[in-house]
Parts: sequence; structure tokens; C-alpha cells
Amino acid sequence: MENSSNDKAPKVTGIGGIFFFSDNPKETRDWYSKNLGIETNDWGATFESRKLANPDETESLQWSPFKKDDSYFSPSKKEFMINYRVQNIEGLVEQLKLNGVTILDAIETYDYGKFVHIMDADGNKIELWEPA
Repeated sequence: MENSSNDKAPKVTGIGGIFFFSDNPKETRDWYSKNLGIETNDWGATFESRKLANPDETESLQWSPFKKDDSYFSPSKKEFMINYRVQNIEGLVEQLKLNGVTILDAIETYDYGKFVHIMDADGNKIELWEPA
């Protein structure tokens, strides 16, 4: 299968974030900082990497503990949420609708990209993010 760097097919291109519940997010961030050397702030940590196909371009992965039972994970009952980095989020949402996937909200646009939330077949809330 040929893969072009100009390929704009609606799809996941990587992991954009890992979010999980914690009884005390600040203590959790502090533990990871002290014991594993992860530099954290109030929002967690950001890991940057280079794109293999285009080494001049950086990508990021956000890691963050959330206060246990934070409503941001709703309606999922799970203790984690994964953010997938995508391209052509509008096209992907259209494909998901055709496949009967539950779309939880409209695509929202921010300075750092576009977001939408969906539910997978196991009841996990998934965040899709197309970087700006």
C-alpha cells in the first residue's frame, strides 16, 4: 500500500493523549515528576516527538490525570480516555456516522485544533483531535 505524505484520507494518525482518573491528580503528577522525571504542570505533561515521514514536523502527546469521576469522561464509566490524533476530522466524522458510531458532540475548533468525542463499541469515550 502506497502512503503519500499528501494523503488526507480520514483516519487516525497517532495517539494525541492519555487521560485517567486519580483520587488526587496533583499528588499523582508530583509522584510521576519525582519518581519518573516527567515534567508536569496543572494540565499534566506534554511529550513531543518528530514525524518519521517529515522530521522537521513535531507532534505531541498529552498525558494527564483527572480528578476521579470528572464529568469530562461522561458518559463513559471507564477510568481512562484516549485522545487519537486524526487527519480530515470532518470526513472521519461522516464515515463514523455512516457506520452507526455514536457521535457525542459537534466538532469544536480551538487555536490548537479541532475536537470531537465518540463512543467505541466497549463504551469507552474517545476524543478525536486534528491539530491546527
